Formats: sequence, structure tokens, C-alpha cells
Amino acid sequence: MTDLTRLAQNLRLLALDVDGVLTDGRIHYGNDGEELKSFSIKDGLGIKLLQRDNIEVVIITGRRSNIVARRASELGISEVIQGREDKLTALQEICQTRELRLEECAYMGDDLPDLAAVKAAGLGMAPADAVEQLRTAADWVSEQGGGAGAVRQAAEQLLHWRGTLPDILANFG
Repeated sequence: MTDLTRLAQNLRLLALDVDGVLTDGRIHYGNDGEELKSFSIKDGLGIKLLQRDNIEVVIITGRRSNIVARRASELGISEVIQGREDKLTALQEICQTRELRLEECAYMGDDLPDLAAVKAAGLGMAPADAVEQLRTAADWVSEQGGGAGAVRQAAEQLLHWRGTLPDILANFG
């Protein structure tokens, strides 16, 4: 059993950054100042697959956005921490309230504010287009970029390591 397989067996939570992980990292503003973000439907299904395997998904993001709260609600993500650049502290707080150890958590981020959380989590993950420091620190790096299927690939990889992917996918056939 590889180390990543062993870590995935005990995984109970995946924390995700938003900009650069669930989105491509770009922010669009409308003429009236409204903020727009694009989310991948495939990433959304990846989150649902994890939830089917009793892995809770939470969001920790440095920005504040009603759009993020709306997307989280659509996906059944109940814990959304916005406006926090101290991602590791936020992850530790989530662990404390759920009586989890950091080793039972995965964290996926793409830039320097995520670095400490990626290093501290039991399983650190990054999209393909994350900054070099983060890709180097991560235990696993997606072949996909942020907002372009990185979370879906991470979800399927986690479920593969856990040995539950075939059963979960069989529910769709």
C-alpha cells in the first residue's frame, strides 16, 4: 500500500480554495461592478462523488463573494469560510470543531496563501497551474488546471486510492 493510498483510507474531509482551484483564478467584473466567476460542472460532480463516499468538502477562501456561497449551497457544502488568508489556521479550526486530525484532511490550493495548509494537511493537493512552490510541496498534482477539472480529477484519484471509485461510478450506469 502506497503512502497516498494509506492517507486516502483515513480521509474524512477535503478543503478547497476557490480562486485558482474551483475557478481558473480570473475575476470578471460587469458594468455595474458585479463580480463574476466560472465554475466547472465536472468539478461539481467530483465534489458530489466525494460526498457519496462520506468525505466532507469545505471551502476556505481569501476573498468574499456571494457567488461562492451560492455555488457551495448548490453542491451541499455547508462550511464556507470566506475572507481568510490564514488558510492553515482556518483548516485547524475546522478540524477542531469536527474532532479531526490534520492527517484526516486533504487540502487543495494553488498559491502562496495555501502553502502552509497544503504542507500541514494529511494529503496536500494542487492543480496543474498552481505556483511552483505549491506544486513542489503538494503530495499530488492534478494534470488539469484550476477551474478546468482539477477538483474532479482529485476526487476521482482520492476515490481510486480508497478503492471505492468503481462502486460509486457503477451507480451512474
